Amino acid sequence: MKERLKTGLLTALVLGSLLQSYFLIYRLPGSDSVVQSENSYIKTEDMGPEEKTENLIYPKKMIIHLSGNKHTVFYPGQMFYDLIYNRVKGRTFESFQRRTVSNMDWSKLRSESKGIELNFDSGIPVTLLQRVMQISPDSLFEGESIHKMWLYSIEGEPMVHALFFSTEGNVVYEAAQVDLTVQDIQQLVDFGMDWTPYTMDNEVSYYIPEKPVRMVSLELPTGMYTVEQMQRSLFFDPSITRNIRERDGSEIYTDSKRSLQVDQGQHWINYTDPAAPPSGESSPGKDVLSAINFVNQHGGWNGSYLLSESQDTEDRTLVEFQQYHRGYPILNTLGFNYGLMKLELQKGTVTSYERSLLYVETEERQKKMVNLPAGDKLRKKLKELPEEFKILDLQPAYLPSQVEGGLKLTPVWAVLLQNGTLKPLE
Repeated sequence: MKERLKTGLLTALVLGSLLQSYFLIYRLPGSDSVVQSENSYIKTEDMGPEEKTENLIYPKKMIIHLSGNKHTVFYPGQMFYDLIYNRVKGRTFESFQRRTVSNMDWSKLRSESKGIELNFDSGIPVTLLQRVMQISPDSLFEGESIHKMWLYSIEGEPMVHALFFSTEGNVVYEAAQVDLTVQDIQQLVDFGMDWTPYTMDNEVSYYIPEKPVRMVSLELPTGMYTVEQMQRSLFFDPSITRNIRERDGSEIYTDSKRSLQVDQGQHWINYTDPAAPPSGESSPGKDVLSAINFVNQHGGWNGSYLLSESQDTEDRTLVEFQQYHRGYPILNTLGFNYGLMKLELQKGTVTSYERSLLYVETEERQKKMVNLPAGDKLRKKLKELPEEFKILDLQPAYLPSQVEGGLKLTPVWAVLLQNGTLKPLE
C-alpha cells in the first residue's frame, strides 16, 4: 500500500513539473508564446514610435475644380485639406461599375465641372483604402490599386459621380451609390474659392500656380541611431555578428544569414535577409501591412510618413514610405540619402530594408517664410529642363541639407519624372 502511495505521489510530482514547464515555455492559452519563429516580427529595441496603418495612407494632394477652368490645390495639414478629407472619409461608396478612361472627355470635365480630386501618388491597394474610407466590399473592385479618386457634379444633374482610377492603365471604377449630395460637393468646393489659383496649360498635364506658394524654411534638431542600436533591432542575436569593412568605406555586419550594410558617409543602412523563407500567400495590401509591422517592430518611425509606392512584381513587392514635414515631402537626393524608407518583401516576408540613421526632433528653429515662384516665371524654369525629362507632376517639397546639429529644410519646387523620382527644380 505504501509503495502504491509513493508511486502515485512521484507520478503526480513528475506530471506537475511537466505542466509547470509547459506553462513557463508556452505561457497560458490565449497569450503569446515565448517560443518565437526565427522569422516572426518580434518587438526589438524601441528607437521610435509605432504608427497605425491609417496614419500612413492619405492623398499627397487635393485638387479642387471650381468650374470655369479654375482650380486650386490643397496639401496635407492645411485646414481645408483636413476638413474636406475628413468629410469624404465619413461617406459611403458602394456598387462599383467598371468603365474605360478613354470613353470620357476629361479635359471638358476638368474645366467645366465642380469637383474634388484626391491624388494617392503611385497607387493604394483598395483593401488598404477601405481602412480609411467607407468603401463597401466588392469582388470586382477589391483586387485593384487606386492612384486617384475624383468626386464631381455636373450642372443640371441631381447625383454626384465618384470615380476611382486604377493604376492598371485605361480602367476607372464608378460607385453607383454615393452618400454625397450635389450640395455637399458645392460646399466643399467653395472652400477653394479664395485660395491660390492654379491653371493647367494645354502643353502639360500638371497644374501651375498663378501666385507664389508660401512655405516655411526651417531647421530641425537631429539625432542619430547607432550601429549597435540597429544591430539589436535587426538581428536575433547581435553577439554573433561579425564586422567586414568594405573598400568604399562602408561596413557590413552579418550573422552568416542576414547582413547590415552601413554607409557612414550618408548615414544610411541597408539590411538584407535573403534566406528568409516565404511565409505563404501575399497580396499588395497584405505586403504593405507586413512592411508597416516590420518598421513598427524594428526601429519605429522618426516623423510623419506617407505610403508613396506599392509596386507588385512577379515574385516580390516593393514598398516605399516618403517622409513629410508640414504637409510636403522631404526629398531623397543623390547627394544626401534621407526622407525614404524602402522595403522589399517576398510572400509577406521582408527581405530588404533601407532607411536613414538620422532622425529629427519636433522642435523647429530658424524659421522664415519663403515664396516659391509661380506663373510665367515658373513656366520658364520648367522649360529650361532637358527635353528627355518627361514631367508628370509638379510638387512643393523640402530639400534637406545637414547643418551643425541639425537638418535644414529648404522649400523648392520638385518635378515628378516618368521614372518615379522627385527631382528638385534648381
